[in-house]
Amino acid sequence: MLPTHGRYDYHPWPNRPAYGWPMGTKLAVYIGLNLEHFAFGEGLGMSLAPGGPQPDVLNYAWRDYGNRIGAWRLMELFDELKLPASVLLNSAMYQYAPELVAAHRKRGDEIVGHGRTNSERQSLMPEDEERALIAESTAAITEAEGKPPSGWLSPWIAETHHTPDLLAEAGYRYTLNWCVDDQPIWMKTRAGRLLAIPYPQEVNDIPAIGSRKDGAQQFADMIVSDFDERRRQVRDGKPQVMGIALHPYIVGQPYRLRALRGALTHIAAQRDTVWLTTAGQICDHVHSLPEGLVP
Repeated sequence: MLPTHGRYDYHPWPNRPAYGWPMGTKLAVYIGLNLEHFAFGEGLGMSLAPGGPQPDVLNYAWRDYGNRIGAWRLMELFDELKLPASVLLNSAMYQYAPELVAAHRKRGDEIVGHGRTNSERQSLMPEDEERALIAESTAAITEAEGKPPSGWLSPWIAETHHTPDLLAEAGYRYTLNWCVDDQPIWMKTRAGRLLAIPYPQEVNDIPAIGSRKDGAQQFADMIVSDFDERRRQVRDGKPQVMGIALHPYIVGQPYRLRALRGALTHIAAQRDTVWLTTAGQICDHVHSLPEGLVP
């Protein structure tokens, strides 16, 4: 027997029961917008040109463009198309760019816990240190937003063996860390169940553009193809979740934003046939469903 995590069981797709999202829809679509802040001269960070010594001005400045410019351009696009967003927030953003977080608060966007900063990786931490990280990030969001976040995405999607337990113990209702399914699934923790909502590692600008070196139009075409194929697939009666993961320092660049605009316009035009929502609203809906529908 191979080592296993013991968090969920295997459920073959053909045996899944049919259920639906609000308004009789079968496809839920949400945008996961990553707002991240990085330490200067140390720590982790996505690299445009890797391998340079610290202080790495080129890569720090490239990432910071997202908070200064790219995120605001994306917000204009979301406003134009009347699209909600789940904002995956490093809590360091409250000190660094409070105006940006306030603008998303004014829009009514969901704020999702995303650690303190993407300069650190919680998978390297002892359990007590990881618990403190989650508590500090959660407290900052709760103080600023007036309520605790329902969901969590770890920086770098990094976990220890205890992360789902710690999230459930801290009051989180869902995690975006586990990209194992096209539907939400229940995970087992020592503090009860924790919902895993699909967060994409394919329709995600970092692996697509940063790792595979896809062009701007390739990434936009990927979004459209994923959306159109899922609309075809949900004819089987089983609902799906489509996430779109965006980072402002990548897709907020003007030429990429122009291609993204076309893809999101295509999706927004189908708002009467799909559910354009947030990860938190998906979580709320799943909690309202009869027991046994969600694996």
